[in-house]
Amino acid sequence: MNTHPISRRPKSLLIGASGQIGRLVFDLLGTRRCLLASRMPASGELALDLAQLATPADAEAILAPYPLDAIYCIAGMTNVEACEDSPQLAHNINSRGPALLAQIAAQRQIPFVYFSTEYIFDGAAGPYREDDDANPLSVYGKSKWQGELAVLAACPYALVLRTTVVYGHDCGQKNFVYSLMRALTAGKPMQIPHDQISTPTYNRDLAAATVALVERGATGIYHACGPERMDRLEFARAVAASLSLDSSLLTGVPTTALGQKAPRPLSAGLDSGKLNRLHPHLAIRPLTHALADCRSDLATFLHSSSTLA
Repeated sequence: MNTHPISRRPKSLLIGASGQIGRLVFDLLGTRRCLLASRMPASGELALDLAQLATPADAEAILAPYPLDAIYCIAGMTNVEACEDSPQLAHNINSRGPALLAQIAAQRQIPFVYFSTEYIFDGAAGPYREDDDANPLSVYGKSKWQGELAVLAACPYALVLRTTVVYGHDCGQKNFVYSLMRALTAGKPMQIPHDQISTPTYNRDLAAATVALVERGATGIYHACGPERMDRLEFARAVAASLSLDSSLLTGVPTTALGQKAPRPLSAGLDSGKLNRLHPHLAIRPLTHALADCRSDLATFLHSSSTLA
């Protein structure tokens, strides 16, 4: 049973506030503007599990009491390997659930935001534009591509944001930069794929662009990512250099050496020219500027890690 006190003032429903982008979007919108929803809700949050939404009636029963002015569907099943093991669950979370919520948004005529990924492409000829043909290789990529199609069919004016390799200060300490910092501060070597090419995206700028696009009434598909296309090893070395960590512990290997179940798009990355052209003030900062912006937050983590070691 939902116990969230109902306010008659419309709020934005934010699904996935515990993730790095969700938390940053929440910080921008604030408590007064947000209704938080989670599979395992904290006090004052709405109980909503994307995997359990099976029919429009399910979504309507949960949201009917709440006046909403937008729905941000930021949550998803993003563990690429776990998606390979549980394809039906990945479909339910990344496609069926969001589509049912998009239908509610369409009925209420409010904005709907869905997050997608470069993994909808096969990585044969990146960087990819919004109108390039999708050809996902993995269950994760397929579930997100199906999610895009289902969301736009349910709510034709939805906003679909494709992004990739999101980094920066993360309260949950889960993104790749934190894995990198943990390993290097502990003196542990890391194998990094040198053949996975992408466009790293600063999370703070991505969150700001998301909120601003909704407020500007943007619809359709946008690629929102950093301006530089680089391989994962190059990215890891740049982060290490910025934080004065020992990059000699990083070894480049082919993706095939990592023994991963899910195939990855290799020569990928996203072209964010559309975003930069239509909304130039929302462009994602390049890596050097972004790392300078979040260096103090990352340094705090490094200090705490070295203290605990």
